[in-house]
Order: sequence, then C-alpha cells, then structure tokens
Amino acid sequence: MVGGDLRLQGRFFDRSVLGEIKVVFIPTFNIGNRSITVPVVRKIWNDATYGKIWKIDKDTFACDYRLSWAHEIGGIVALGKFDALHLGHRELVIQASKVGIPFLLSFAGIAEVLGWESRPPIVAKCDRKRVLCSWAPYCSNIVPLEYQIDFSNVRHLTPRQFVERLSKELRVGGVVAGANYRFGYKASGDAKDLVRLCEEYGLYASIVSPVMDKTWHGSQNGASVACNSGDLGQVSSTRVRRALAMRDMAHVAELLGRKHRLVLVPMNEKYRFAESTIVAPKSCLLNQPPGDGEFNNCTFLLDDVTVGLCRLAIDSNSVRIELDCENLSEINLVQDGRCIGIEF
Repeated sequence: MVGGDLRLQGRFFDRSVLGEIKVVFIPTFNIGNRSITVPVVRKIWNDATYGKIWKIDKDTFACDYRLSWAHEIGGIVALGKFDALHLGHRELVIQASKVGIPFLLSFAGIAEVLGWESRPPIVAKCDRKRVLCSWAPYCSNIVPLEYQIDFSNVRHLTPRQFVERLSKELRVGGVVAGANYRFGYKASGDAKDLVRLCEEYGLYASIVSPVMDKTWHGSQNGASVACNSGDLGQVSSTRVRRALAMRDMAHVAELLGRKHRLVLVPMNEKYRFAESTIVAPKSCLLNQPPGDGEFNNCTFLLDDVTVGLCRLAIDSNSVRIELDCENLSEINLVQDGRCIGIEF
C-alpha cells in the first residue's frame, strides 16, 4: 500500500479555465529499489498550489485512471489489442511516453461481437498492473495506464468517425500505432489513414515499426513457422500463443521481454494439497498455460511473493505443482482466493 502525506513539489502542470486551476502532479514513489511515477489529477479553486499537502492513498495510486483525464496531462494513446503485453506493445508505449503520459487504448468484447472462439488471455487480468509497472523504467519512470472501450460501441464507426471520437469525446493528445494497425468499420483504415486524419484533427500521430522476433528464420525443419499471411517475423500475440502451445518457454520469454507467469486461484476447495504438492483443475487458471507437459525449475509465488522453486505438470484436466523448498510455511497459507503464480 502507498500512503502518507505528499507535498506538492517537483513536476506539475496547471491550466486555468474560467478561473479554475487544474493541477496535474506527477509524484514519485519508491517501491523496493525502484522509483516509479503515476499521474495524480486534482482540481483546486485558487492559485495557492505550491506547497499544498494532498493525501495520497492506495486508490489514488491504482492504475485504473479514466481516459477522460488524458487531455489534462497531454495523454498519448497507444492503439492495439494488448493481449500479451509483449515487446511490440511495450515499444508502442515507450514511443508514447516520449511525447506525453502513455495510455493503452484497446477494445473490450471483440470476440463476443464477431463470434470468435473464446480464449483465455495471455496475461491474467489481475497480473496486468504488475507487468505495466515493470515497463515504467522504459517510460520515463511513468507507469502506463490502461483504458478499454466496448467494441460494440465503435465497430460501426468509419476511420474518420473513430479519429473524431478520439479528438472530440476522449480528447486525447495524440496516438501511437504499429505499422500494420487497422481501424474503422471492417478494418477499412490503415496506418497512413490514421496519420492523415490525426493531422486534420490536430492530433499527434506516430507509426512505429514492428519489433522483430530475433529467433525467426522463416522456417523450422523445412516447415513454415509463419502464424498467418501477414506474419513477416514480427513479435505478435499469435506468435506468443504458438510458442506457448509448443512449450517453448525460452521463446515465449524472448517475445514477452519477461518470464511468462501462469496464474491460478483455487476456489471452492477445488484443489488438493498434501505435503508439498498442490493439484488443481484447469478451471482455476486465469490465463493461457503452455501445452500439456512437465516443467522443471519454475518459480512458485503466492500473492506475488516468491516462495521457492517448483515442478509443474499439466494435463488435459489439471495442473500439479510440486514444491522444491525446505521451508513450506508459506504454503500452509494456500486457501480459497489466494493467488498462485508460476513463472517459467
């Protein structure tokens, strides 16, 4: 928990609107051996801003800020799906952070609207904040913020209408997108259209070249390893899913820029715990596991706290965790609702 009184000083901006001063203050928090910053927005009605004491609590620190704040702090939105939070996504956010406060703007409910098969996310929803916080050192020590729009509310928009909504309703300061980004009804707009329309509406726009998969060689044992017709070897969520299915965890880590963390939450006593072994049904998993098999030298975490090494076995119905540590006092805390993490 982040708490305590914080004196307004250092980096801040203000804007007067009909006598009202809107202050954006970017404080620094020390977490472990890292310093990260998150934007804090407050409104006051006089010019006695410097030296004012504001209470900063865990809710202020949370990363679920509304995008309506973006225009107050020069918000730059990175556009994409951001399922895997892989190196390509991180590069978009890095470029956005060079211009303003970075936001990740994506669309919720695409699969349901388009009738796609439902798939577990690559990154568990409860784990996304941790990943985004780890990106802060690459983004001027600012934690990127996330915002989602219901896809059903925008799928009918033309490319021009979409950019107009970004400008007039969401009031963002600019956008960053990948070179293969498509938008608008039936994906009729491309990156060039995005730049042109942003110029018309006075928005900053930047198109970022794809981050390439350094391990890609075009074929493997004579067979193509391309994930789809548009795959030129770039890092992608599809490529991450394919590497997970093949149990190539080293490749997954290279694509993500970090180790893959599998998250499970045993609920309703749907698990067995005996001595140093935990067995839970796959229904407890919150994100995509690697393909069925056995994995050694994994890291076991309980509520984000590292406990020790473990071995993991995955089959069609369950996951089996065998802990390889002498002190099992932490494991005695395993109970309904506790979050278990396995890093490969």
